[in-house]
Amino acid sequence: MTENNAEFQQIVRRFQSGLLEPLKSMFVGKDEVIDVLGIGLIGRENVFLYGPPGTAKSAIVQALARLVDGQMFDYLLTRFTEPNELFGPFDIRRLREGELITNTEGMFPEATLVFLDELLNANSAILNSLLMALNERVFRRGREFRKLPTLMVVGASNHLPEDTALAALFDRFLLRVTCDNVPFEQLGAVLDAGWRLDAAGQETATDRIRIEELEQLQQATFDVDLTPIQQVYIELIHRFRHAGFSVSDRRAVKFQRLIAASAIQCGRQVAHRSDLWVLRYTWDNEEQQEVLASLVDDVINTEVNEAVAIHPRSRPRDQVDPELLARDVENLQERWERNPSPRDLAYLKDQLGLISERLQWVENDTSRQHLQERISELWQQLTTTSESAVG
Repeated sequence: MTENNAEFQQIVRRFQSGLLEPLKSMFVGKDEVIDVLGIGLIGRENVFLYGPPGTAKSAIVQALARLVDGQMFDYLLTRFTEPNELFGPFDIRRLREGELITNTEGMFPEATLVFLDELLNANSAILNSLLMALNERVFRRGREFRKLPTLMVVGASNHLPEDTALAALFDRFLLRVTCDNVPFEQLGAVLDAGWRLDAAGQETATDRIRIEELEQLQQATFDVDLTPIQQVYIELIHRFRHAGFSVSDRRAVKFQRLIAASAIQCGRQVAHRSDLWVLRYTWDNEEQQEVLASLVDDVINTEVNEAVAIHPRSRPRDQVDPELLARDVENLQERWERNPSPRDLAYLKDQLGLISERLQWVENDTSRQHLQERISELWQQLTTTSESAVG
């Protein structure tokens, strides 16, 4: 599969338009989480979602599963979870014949996407089997052995590991992203999106991404040419270690597939310096997040090449993403079209004013001008409606 291959480009577009974009429209303010899940899915690496209850961690993963043509297994772990609850019980009929065979129907070993909520409640009874499934994608029980079809495992918790046994489990999740409550200015859009989501129910998408398509993208990561960024990457790993981050040779090797996954998402099969953004999400604790992101941003910011397709998440964190602003304006537009009350009109104007203030931080002149025109047009519509209501 090459960069000029029409089939490859078509699958990349379907991944964006059929998976990531619908998720972002459903879950306002969760673009970062969804982008990291996208990298995990293409790179076939596990993702850890860290955040308090009620921040849509499980809802996002379940919605993602409905957009993929495969089987999902999700389970809430407790301190007392037993292996049978994850991997299935022994098949009674086969047991009578003297064979120890697991009945895995509907369980972890048959799932293409796995979600383990409260991951760090895992106990010693399930830890060994879980570690093997996460790391090697195999299930072993006695003499029973089988390869797993799992494309990605997502774990979630509202706390980080505190003992060495759980640290080993946490280590199997190469990507870590914080899933927090949205900022106040996005709360209105969250309420609207959540209401629409509840009304729509849990419908399965009619045109789901096929497993074969995802496997093609995963396989394509091995064809990505990492040579252009190899020296920069080596220097960045050295800076990580010098700053006190524990990056083993094994992890350094595995990080390369995340970089390749970013290139694939951009429709490229040649890595670019901007693809190093994925390394912001390889922290071990909250204290590391800012320092790690700063080291990565320093490397990314040293090269700008407008001719190369770059991942939106690679932008420096203090730059405003014009796509996010455009979506915020679109959400306000939709609320205006639903004949809001005078009180709601005042709120919409306040929110539009906040968006207008953020506009100055959009780096691209064309994007900034386009957004300014949309904001001005919506402001005029809101003002006219307000005056009509008063009259």
